[in-house]
Amino acid sequence: MIISSGNLSSTMQKFKRHTAKEILNLLHENNVTMILKQLEFYKKAHKTKSTFQLWQEGFQPKLIQSEKMLIEKIDYIHNNPVKRGYVDNPIHWRYSSAGDYEGESGIIAIDRLW
Repeated sequence: MIISSGNLSSTMQKFKRHTAKEILNLLHENNVTMILKQLEFYKKAHKTKSTFQLWQEGFQPKLIQSEKMLIEKIDYIHNNPVKRGYVDNPIHWRYSSAGDYEGESGIIAIDRLW
C-alpha cells in the first residue's frame, strides 16, 4: 500500500483495526469457520484482548524519494499476486490497482496525485 499521512503510525493502526473488524465480521456472517480457526490458531500469545489476529504486527514504512522510486514500488505491489502464482497478469488480480494504470476501473478507488 502506498499512502501519505501526517501521522503514519496512527493511520496504519486505524486502517488495520477497521479492516480487521470488517473482515472478521464478514467471515462470521458467512460462517467461514476454517479461516476463523486459522486466525485464532496463529494469534500471538501476548494478544490477550483479541481472539483472532488478521494483520502482522508492525509495518515497515519506506520514504518515497523520487517518481522513479514510486513507480518501482507500484510495480512491485502490482506484481506480488503474479509472483505468488495467483494470476498470470497483474490486471487480473481483482483487488489490484494495476487495471487503473491500464485505463480500466478497479473495484477500489485510487488517487494518483503525482
